[in-house]
This record gives sequence, structure tokens and C-alpha cells, in this order.
Amino acid sequence: MAGTKNHDYHILEPDIWPFIGSLSALTFTTGMVFLMNDMANAHLVLGLGIAGLIATFFSWFANIVREAEGGDHTPVVQLHMRYGMILFIASEVMFFVGWFWSWFDFSLFPQPIEIIDGATISLFGDPGAAAITQFPHKGIEVLNAFELPLLNTLILLCSGTTVTWAHHSLIHGDREGLKKGLWATILLGLVFTAVQIYEYDHAPFAFGGNPYSSAFYMATGFHGFHVLVGTIFLIVCLFRTYKGHFTPRQHFGFEAAAWYWHFVDVVWLFLFVAIYVWGGWGAPVYAG
Repeated sequence: MAGTKNHDYHILEPDIWPFIGSLSALTFTTGMVFLMNDMANAHLVLGLGIAGLIATFFSWFANIVREAEGGDHTPVVQLHMRYGMILFIASEVMFFVGWFWSWFDFSLFPQPIEIIDGATISLFGDPGAAAITQFPHKGIEVLNAFELPLLNTLILLCSGTTVTWAHHSLIHGDREGLKKGLWATILLGLVFTAVQIYEYDHAPFAFGGNPYSSAFYMATGFHGFHVLVGTIFLIVCLFRTYKGHFTPRQHFGFEAAAWYWHFVDVVWLFLFVAIYVWGGWGAPVYAG
């Protein structure tokens, strides 16, 4: 019979949200350009872009949830969604490779540059040395890697175990364990974010001014943004859990969130070792 479905694929219905999302992304980036150049109506354009993106996220993702609960996500469709999530995480890995590349390039191959009145500044150099030769800057104080950064490392490692607990509970049909594991992971993610905000507020150096601080804030800041996104991801999964979604055989939405969270954990371990421990080795430690 014509129109009868004789395959395992999910053919999407026409939807306006991809177009709205693309238009909102263009509006958002245009607003950012306006804002960076102090142009008129920058905040209005930026606000419209953000509002459009948020509306797109809610509506488009809600459609995907309805498709999953309606049985459209067959095993073949779920397999391809897993491929998509793997490729997305791979692209995120390369995103962080760029930050690590700049960090090691600046630190291992410092190049002096000339600034006002002929004073010379090391582009990165050892933060423990006199990185900037112009008075009054005689060196860079760094954060103690074994105080708040170590605490945040333990928090994220613990959150990796709680999200695994939630996943294991889901697979074995223990919905109470799933809820408890998700609650614990979300709370640990929020605590991590709070600790990092406190760390930034009390850091002995501000963003910019020298490549050390710029690379530090860009790498750790973008990771913090990913933690925030992962926390929202898990909050959505918790909301869906209370609505009765997810089964031991069909729970890709939760699985994708767990994969993303483990990715965030692993990236932080590299950041902690490379930036906090190795990057501040031998430098004067901020005692405030």
C-alpha cells in the first residue's frame, strides 16, 4: 500500500524550528558583533537572538522527546543518534585541543614582544619568573592547585560515580536509584560551578593583560560553561524521569547526558594537571 512504512528509519515531518534556530543563531552572532563594536541596538539584537535560541531549544527538543515516547526512535534510529553524539563529543574534544595547544605553545615557546617605550614583555614564560620586565609587574602569582582546584577535581570525580550509579539503576529498572543518582550528580555539578565562581572572584590575576591569565580563563572558563550545560542536560533528564520516561531498553536521552558528563570529567582532569599543577609549578602561590 502506498505510504506504508516498510523500514526502521524515522522520516521527520516538516518543522519550522530548524529555520527559526538558524535565524536566531544569525541574530545572536550579529548582536555579539554589534556589542563588541559598541554599535547601536546591540543589546536588543543580542536579546532577540538569545530568546530565539532558547525558544528553539525548548520546542525542538520537546519534539524529539515526543518522537522518542511515540516509538519513532527504533533501534536503527537510536544507533545513528549514538553516532551523532559520538561525533559531537569528538568535535568538543578538538575544541579543547585548541585551548591546550595555545597553553603549551605559549608556555614552551615564549616569544618576547615590544610594548610602549621599548619595554619588553614575555608572551607567556614561566609564571614564577619575572614574566614582565616593566615595573611594577615582577611576576605572576598563581592559585594553589591543591586547594580549591583539587576540591573541584574530587567533586567532579564523585559526580562521575553518581551518574554511573544512575545509569546502572536505570538499566536494572531501579527508578528510585536513577532519581537519587541524578539528584546527587546535579547537586555536585552546581557545587563545582559555585566553587569555580568563588575561585575566579578571589584569583590574583584578572582576565587579559598577559597570555597566562588569558589562556587560563579561556580554558577553565569554557570548561565551566560545559559543566553548566551538562548540569542543565541532567536536570532535563531528571524532569523526564519524574514524568516516567526512559526504560532499560530505550533511554538514549539519558545515555547522551551521561556520555557528555563523563567527557566533562575527563577534560577537567587534563586541565587540572596541565594548567593548575604543571602551569603553576615554581610560581609564587597566592596566599589570599
